[in-house]
Amino acid sequence: MNGNEKRARELVKSMTKAGKMIATAESCTGGMIAAAITDVAGSSAVFDRGFVTYSNQAKHDMLGVKKETLASHGAVSRQTAIEMAEGALTYSRADFAVSVTGVAGPGGGSAEKPVGLVHMAIALRNGPTRHKELRFGDVGRATVRIETVSAALDSLLQLIPTQ
Repeated sequence: MNGNEKRARELVKSMTKAGKMIATAESCTGGMIAAAITDVAGSSAVFDRGFVTYSNQAKHDMLGVKKETLASHGAVSRQTAIEMAEGALTYSRADFAVSVTGVAGPGGGSAEKPVGLVHMAIALRNGPTRHKELRFGDVGRATVRIETVSAALDSLLQLIPTQ
């Protein structure tokens, strides 16, 4: 069992015990967080839905990310990640929603937004939205995506009691 499988099993177990549900809003990972969670038997008790919003139009249409946010800050930004997570909560029954948007590479990076930059947000139904900026570097598309899944699962685990 790899690290993400272990994290996903722990998350499903903890969320089941806590009686909580999750939704995902993914861009750069293309549904990999949702897949990691739903690979676990029993995940239907805790996984409400996943949104794969690769294009800006999808982020707007499915999650309500403001066109002004996308125009002013871009898809890969703190603001967009927060609006994605909050939109996933709005359009789901989940208690928690995690979002990720980033530059997985190999191209597409810039000086301000280099390859390996990922913005992650976690919105809570009854709490503040949290943001984390991740910088993996130009380590390859697959590695950026796998490490983003790891970071998302770890961040969710920190919010759920493990006892």
